[in-house]
Amino acid sequence: MADITCICKRTVVSTKSVQPGKHCSLSVLDRLMEQNHLRSVYYFRTPGGREPGEITKKLRESLSEMLTCFPIVTGRLLKDPKGHWMIKCNDAGVRMVEARIKGSVEDWLKSVDREQELKLVHWEEMYHKPYFWSTFYVQITEFGEGGLAIGLSCFHLLADPTCATMFVKAWADVTLTGKMLNPPLFHQLPPRRPGGKNSSHEPYMELINCYKPIADKTNLVTDTKHATIALAFSDPMVRACMANGQATNAIDQSIPSPFEALGGLFWVCISKLKGAGDRLIDMSICSDMRNVLHLDNGFFGNCMVYNKVNSKSLTEHKLSDVAKAIGEVMAKMDNDGIIDLIEWLEHNGCQSPPPMNGCELMCASLEAVDPYLAVFEEGFVPIRVSSYVEPVVGAGHVLVLPSPPCEGPLSRTVMVTLPEDEAARLCEDDLILHFSPTILMGVNN
Repeated sequence: MADITCICKRTVVSTKSVQPGKHCSLSVLDRLMEQNHLRSVYYFRTPGGREPGEITKKLRESLSEMLTCFPIVTGRLLKDPKGHWMIKCNDAGVRMVEARIKGSVEDWLKSVDREQELKLVHWEEMYHKPYFWSTFYVQITEFGEGGLAIGLSCFHLLADPTCATMFVKAWADVTLTGKMLNPPLFHQLPPRRPGGKNSSHEPYMELINCYKPIADKTNLVTDTKHATIALAFSDPMVRACMANGQATNAIDQSIPSPFEALGGLFWVCISKLKGAGDRLIDMSICSDMRNVLHLDNGFFGNCMVYNKVNSKSLTEHKLSDVAKAIGEVMAKMDNDGIIDLIEWLEHNGCQSPPPMNGCELMCASLEAVDPYLAVFEEGFVPIRVSSYVEPVVGAGHVLVLPSPPCEGPLSRTVMVTLPEDEAARLCEDDLILHFSPTILMGVNN
């Protein structure tokens, strides 16, 4: 593939200065994500007749205007008296890389792999002096024969995947209309409602127990080379998967959600290729809890919660059983259970947590916000979006994302990151091939 040429690296600050002395504290859910960072790539076809650098200049100017509403993004890290990270909102800005590459975006997408795609998302590890380190990076790459890629990377401590998608959508709104349609909201996680906890309340220990081992974990990052595959499931394909995951007994005939059905499908297939026999490997799910906590959709901060799916009772690889098991865990993650977890973490959370994705297979729903709503100009809409949670540790990641609207309301894109040899074999799995997904990105795409 063509080499990427870096034109320049600069700092973009907001058009209006931040109120002096402003600080933002971080929640216990934020602090758990200290060892992780996020990367996402948005691909666009661009209108013809534009001079090189013209679109980049326009996006840089609108980014500066948009950052006025994101003081936490342009701030820098400090430690509070308790030793916890906080943000000093000093308008130090975000780092932007401007780059160019030969060819067209369509040709790039025909052969892109994980290693090449991550070159479109600039990221720097934390300096030994974190106060001078930017927690957000933007890379704009123009394709010489048409097309554009916007890469966003950020410290997971400050934002979850929903926030990252909101950030790009806000940027697009300002570029298109000159105003932000849904400004971000910065506030603490909600406390338990007054009188909401009665004397007989039993904490949701299954969820709390999922987080207890964190304090005992060591650094799980290895030198294993990983590959990422991206599979597109159209609306009819997802419906077929949901039908296969539907319970067959007369009492319970509930239909799983797209996430439950696809999560179950990949749990079964990955367990098989990892040699689990008739059993399933350990898996945790991760989902956005904003609605469960009655938070406004504009809440900016970590609100993704992990929970382990119990596989001990599952002795067969039946999609209906595994989808039901995922659905049951999702249903138990209610308001009281999440508040129980937050309260427990506030009293028992560890000071320096390891990567949250742990040693298990991690399956995350990134469906809370649609990335394809990021329209920067009329007709200038995303044609594909990729997302990564780094670093990759343990058994691997399964990320379920929305697909372009033209694929239908239930269509989904599934990005799976596994050790390289396992990823190659997953693309050949008969159960996955039964649903005929389109391979958007493979090991040797």
